[in-house]
Amino acid sequence: MDANERIEIKTTSDPANLAGARHQVETFCHELGMSDGPCAEVGLCVNEAMANIHRHAYGGAVDKPIHLTARRVEGSIEIQIRDWGNGEAPTELPEWKSDPLKPGGLGLICLNQLLDRVEFAAQSDGMLLTLAKRI
Repeated sequence: MDANERIEIKTTSDPANLAGARHQVETFCHELGMSDGPCAEVGLCVNEAMANIHRHAYGGAVDKPIHLTARRVEGSIEIQIRDWGNGEAPTELPEWKSDPLKPGGLGLICLNQLLDRVEFAAQSDGMLLTLAKRI
């Protein structure tokens, strides 16, 4: 694999880090040949996944580690996001909320509708989330 076909981001669960990680992933998607729309969809999904880690796995803590790797795999971009939180995978999609002014509830819906693959793998000390979208 070419070194330009992989990125790694090590950050913390601080929501202030979401935009930077999203931008790096979207730039990487462009470098792999994805058009603007799919790049934005992948970026949104990374943003939502990391926000869910902050909110759910780490209970709002801003100083916990999140490691993200993205790489080209057989015509797709594959993103793995690792946390060391509570290790609980969502068991079902949340119900659609009727109040758009209340935050939350859209992350898993976005992941499942915008990506080709979403897999949660509980680890002995957290969670490994794998996301994939065809290039």
